Amino acid sequence: MLYSPDADSWIAHVNPALKLMLMLAGVTFVLCTHNVNVMGMVAILLFLLVIVGSGQPLKRVMLFMLPFFFVFVSTAVSMILFGKGESAWWQWGPILITKESFYRGLHVGFRALSFGFMGLLFAFTTRPVLLFYSLMQQLNVPPRFAYGFMASVRLLPLILQEFKDLKKTYKARGVQYASGWQGLQQKIQLYAVPLLAQSIRRARRIAVAMEARRFNAVADRTYYYQMEFSYRDGLMAVCWIGIFIASWLIGWHVPLVEIMDVRFGG
Repeated sequence: MLYSPDADSWIAHVNPALKLMLMLAGVTFVLCTHNVNVMGMVAILLFLLVIVGSGQPLKRVMLFMLPFFFVFVSTAVSMILFGKGESAWWQWGPILITKESFYRGLHVGFRALSFGFMGLLFAFTTRPVLLFYSLMQQLNVPPRFAYGFMASVRLLPLILQEFKDLKKTYKARGVQYASGWQGLQQKIQLYAVPLLAQSIRRARRIAVAMEARRFNAVADRTYYYQMEFSYRDGLMAVCWIGIFIASWLIGWHVPLVEIMDVRFGG
């Protein structure tokens, strides 16, 4: 998990359910925006919010941002070099750069960056346990689903440890694998069957325990963590909405490029 309990950020104290709803609203806005100027401003403001509001050291934030910058370059370049358009700028063999493909590439790249920055901000500032508690209390998610997800997350380290133990066991016994596709099938059989069987047994024990403790009951439950709203939630909502309103106003009234809609190139 990217969340660190040592991180001191006011966004980390925002109600996780509200934060999730704001993130989904942001994703919807990004998907419905086709102005490259607006998308550029959204990416820049989200970048600043992650830097300032994540509570993480700058080096750690930049390290996790590197893959998203790579995605930005790869998606933008692929669209720019092999896109379509009428106003050709440069051509060399199958590579054709047009004005329309250039701005569409930038738009797709900024959109990928925006998705990545929103995901990073949510991961940096959200504790998974509190997220599920908030979903149960604020969004009325059935406890059997929320606790089931939490239990599955807790089981992932156990499955990884079992995989490592199996690998050491096969190595100690001198198990040899064939080369090529046959060797891959052999590895899948040797690892998948025992891991799947053990996971099924463990899942059954957890299901029986949850049923015995009436996790499927309809009656009101008490929770170890009581998730409530505070002034930080209103501040987060204002800040989040302000980012997209400011990006929209700047993108339309102070455009950096002339193309306002990358779908039609004008």
